[in-house]
Amino acid sequence: MGDNGPLRATSAAGRLDESTRPRLPKRDLAALPPAQQENGRRLVLIHDHLRRELAQVRDAVEQVAEGRVEAAALRSMISELTMRQNYWTLGAFCASYCRLLTTHHTIEDEHMFPSLARAQESLAPVVKRLEQEHEIVAEVLTDLDAALVAMIEDADRLDGVREQVDLLSEVLLSHLAYEEEELVEPLARLNLPL
Repeated sequence: MGDNGPLRATSAAGRLDESTRPRLPKRDLAALPPAQQENGRRLVLIHDHLRRELAQVRDAVEQVAEGRVEAAALRSMISELTMRQNYWTLGAFCASYCRLLTTHHTIEDEHMFPSLARAQESLAPVVKRLEQEHEIVAEVLTDLDAALVAMIEDADRLDGVREQVDLLSEVLLSHLAYEEEELVEPLARLNLPL
């Protein structure tokens, strides 16, 4: 995935180096017409969905860890999510979330980010950083998948899954907040589609 230098999120570091993130001067979103404001807020709505489902992944891990749910009950809970699948295992549940998140980042990388950078050149460093952070999130997702495989082979390895979900939460929530801070207003002002 390339050399990300200070960006690399590892189990030891546990987080992105937030101090190296490019920041742009802020403009007031409220100064824009309501319709444009809503366009920018769509990104937050999409991210809120990812946050809610991440919380459900965390909850499912804890339910399995505490022995509160059997596979069939977990399957029932999963079928209520928008990531609806006929899965029986926690591993498949997390894999579904990983696919959803990867798809979201791919759409941003291939469509939204290039449009933003073309429309406002000063956004280029932020867009580049967000693309790099997507690679970090993908790396954490790969490590989560490996932890899930290890847990399937040995049920006593649930702590490894829990650690990876904690790391994913820390990295992803930081990333989403940064993306919203830097992009909601430009998306609205430039009236770019998501």
